[in-house]
Amino acid sequence: MATQTDTARRQRHLAVLARAGRGLLEDAFALVQPAPRYEVVKPAETGLVMVRGRAGGTGGQFNMGEMTVTRCVVRSEQGVIGVGYIAGRDRRKAELVAVFDALLQDPSRSPQLEREVIAPAEQRRRERQAAIRARAAATRVDFFTVMRGE
Repeated sequence: MATQTDTARRQRHLAVLARAGRGLLEDAFALVQPAPRYEVVKPAETGLVMVRGRAGGTGGQFNMGEMTVTRCVVRSEQGVIGVGYIAGRDRRKAELVAVFDALLQDPSRSPQLEREVIAPAEQRRRERQAAIRARAAATRVDFFTVMRGE
């Protein structure tokens, strides 16, 4: 039975993997030794999900629109089920996320994958977010310090 900590860790891994670039996942997959063997239980398929929002962030929910997602389910040779849900239509990326999900549930592989896949993916995301914030900050206008020309 999975503990709450295991569930939170798996949720974090899936979130990081889903946001990682396909190139990073392909490179990491090529480096995994021994090479993972797995069976595709549900091939990657693309569909739509309804994205919901809240008025003001806390108010009543409303349907914002639809978003394309791709999902895949695999089974490792140890019998562990891995799932991959990603935004967009990249079927190979969804499969890679599912494979890494299954591998990260293996206690013998998890620490290495945490260091070599999850940590670098998180670091790249932080760097991208910092670059976006820096670009936005460069165009920020503080209207309280702008003087009127009267």
